[in-house]
Amino acid sequence: MSDLSESLRLHKTVKKHYMSLAKGAECQVTYVWIDNAGENLQCKTRILNKEPTGIKDIPEWTTVWAIGHHFSEVTLVPVRMFRDPFTLDPDKLVLCEVLDSNHVPKESNQRSQSAKVMEEVREFQPWFGMEQEYTLFGLDGKPFGWPPQGCPRRAHCAVGINKVYGRDICICHCRACLYAGVKICGTNAEALASQWEFQVGPCEGIEMGDHLWMARYILHRVCEDFGVVASFDAQPIEGNTATSGCHINFSTKEMRSEGGLQYIEEAIKRLSKRHSQHLRVYDSHNGADNMRRLNNQSTTSDFHYFSTAVSSRAVSVRIPGHVSQMGCGYFEDRRPAANCDPYLVMRALVETCLLETPEENDDDVGKIMAS
Repeated sequence: MSDLSESLRLHKTVKKHYMSLAKGAECQVTYVWIDNAGENLQCKTRILNKEPTGIKDIPEWTTVWAIGHHFSEVTLVPVRMFRDPFTLDPDKLVLCEVLDSNHVPKESNQRSQSAKVMEEVREFQPWFGMEQEYTLFGLDGKPFGWPPQGCPRRAHCAVGINKVYGRDICICHCRACLYAGVKICGTNAEALASQWEFQVGPCEGIEMGDHLWMARYILHRVCEDFGVVASFDAQPIEGNTATSGCHINFSTKEMRSEGGLQYIEEAIKRLSKRHSQHLRVYDSHNGADNMRRLNNQSTTSDFHYFSTAVSSRAVSVRIPGHVSQMGCGYFEDRRPAANCDPYLVMRALVETCLLETPEENDDDVGKIMAS
């Protein structure tokens, strides 16, 4: 057993005593926010005199905002509250927007604009579901659990200690999300032996981004307890073709109703005309991560061309087989990378499919595969 593992085990044993101490009527509220890079999460905890009954009971709070070697003060504005699965009831986790000293959303605060767009399309009742893939690593930077000889046999949804590593982490993360009130709806092992996926949804409107970000925060906290690192890198292991995405399922009231397939096909046609624009917002590095990830392998499409088909997973946008048979439901955009900002992805989908009329552009249309 490593020194780190021994230390973690001791820490957890010692922690049990302190967690058993009574704390009176006070409530710990952990503020969670997206950092300046728009990709990482930060947090700090405040003690309130009593348990908040809703988001309005949680006050705004200021914190330090670092940009390089420069520091400024920003305001954390609570927007969604969850139960705290780490310190338990009545404690809370609260997702926050970040505003500058003039109460203007910071550039990394994509939620603010996305919320306005979601309000514009409220009548369409937009539903989202996101499938978040991630890979586990040790603190030494090596894939968690892998033997010295390298990558074990790949098997999606595999079972067995010779095929998957980290199932306890996946299970504990799911249970913590359920306790918190995050709308997690499933988990599975992915292609790499230490790669996993969880699904969140269906959520309506801005709720999708809020729940996915909080699920990510909870995953990082669970991984702290296990002494491992969760990576959302789009291609987690250099030289390996396995990638990590965050596919998004999307539907409107019309798409879910009888005859909704025509609305799905119309939305996909609109998406075909904005392929390059969407790729620029579908990962954290302006398309650079998806350039590596969308390598036209068995479960990814080609970065340079838009494609769609029924049932196929090697396309940009998929119509599930059961949706085609039923004639209504949803479609899956498979292009978002694991490190995408869900607020940006949701906004791009809604603006293209419901608000704007994209102009024909040969560079963006590329080739559309026949269903």
